[in-house]
Amino acid sequence: MRENPKSRSQESSARLAAALTAAVEHRWPVVPGTVLCGGRCSCGDEDCPVPGAHPHDPSLLAATTDARMVRWWWERQSPDAPVLAATGSAVSAVSLPAAAGARALVYLGALRLPLGPVLAMPGRYALLVAPYSLDALGEMLAQLPWVPGSLRYHGTGGFLPLPPGGAAGRVRWVLAPRPAVGGGVWLPQVGPLLGELVEATVRLDSGRPAH
Repeated sequence: MRENPKSRSQESSARLAAALTAAVEHRWPVVPGTVLCGGRCSCGDEDCPVPGAHPHDPSLLAATTDARMVRWWWERQSPDAPVLAATGSAVSAVSLPAAAGARALVYLGALRLPLGPVLAMPGRYALLVAPYSLDALGEMLAQLPWVPGSLRYHGTGGFLPLPPGGAAGRVRWVLAPRPAVGGGVWLPQVGPLLGELVEATVRLDSGRPAH
C-alpha cells in the first residue's frame, strides 16, 4: 500500500504545530525523537529498547524553546520525528499503567483535587506536574509503605512524547494543558497526587477495585 503524500504532509504539519505550541506557548523545551526506518530505530542500535521513541540526534541536552530552532528541526531536518518534551526544568510527570491511570483520574476528580495536563501514551497515562527534585521525590516515596515498580518518574534527564506521537504509537491529551497566570501551563505539585497514584497502581496489580 502506497503512502498518501498529502496525509504525510498533514502529519508533518501537525507535529510542527505541536512542537511550536509546546515550546512557545507552554514553555517546555522540546527535541525531535527518533523514527522508524524499515522497522528499525534511526538511532542505529539493532537492539534499541524503545525504537522510534527516544532522543538521539540531536540529544536531549539540545531541547529548546526557541521557535527558530524548532521550525528548522521539524521543517527541514526531522519532519517525521515525534515531539519530545524534556522534563525536569519546566515540567515533570509521573506515569502509570493506563488502566490504573484512568481509575486514578476518576477518584482524584471525586476528591476535587486540581489536575494538570494528562497524557495517554501507548499503554500508559502520564500526569504532568510541576518540576520536582529527585531528593524531594525520594523523601515523599520513603513515607509510603510500598511503591510499585510500574510507576515511572519523569524528572531531570527524562522526556515525554507529546501529541500526536509517532511511529511508536499515538499520543493524545486526556486533560489538555490550561494556561497559567503569567503564561505557560498550570501544573500541580506532585505531593498531593502521589499517594493516590501509588494506591491505584497497587490495587490494579493486586486485581482489587481501584477505590
